[in-house]
Amino acid sequence: MKSIFSLSWIRSKQPRKQRKYRHNAPLHIKKKFISVNFTKELREKYTKRNFSVIKGDKVKIMRGQFKGKTGLVEKVDMRNIKIHVNGAENIKKDGSKAAYPISPSNLMITELKLEDKKRKASLERK
Repeated sequence: MKSIFSLSWIRSKQPRKQRKYRHNAPLHIKKKFISVNFTKELREKYTKRNFSVIKGDKVKIMRGQFKGKTGLVEKVDMRNIKIHVNGAENIKKDGSKAAYPISPSNLMITELKLEDKKRKASLERK
């Protein structure tokens, strides 16, 4: 399989090429895959539907075995398009805890970390 990235793959109907596009995309394109939906209150406040998540945002897990839990984002894994949330951990046989990676499509942002001036400006921009 070719690992050289091509923008033409996104226009393909074939699921194989869609997976290839997402897997081989450069990081500036993968950043767009990390966007997470807002709650209804945040949608009305910022007139946006979703936004890229960063470490420190508060999210609610909407699907999976940790459904309903809320926690802070501990790590954003751009390469694998996964997010690690505080409180969503698997307990291993020896008793230690391992972070559980969650897909951004299964999360909802409840509270934003707005210490970054550029991030705050991009939210208020129309």
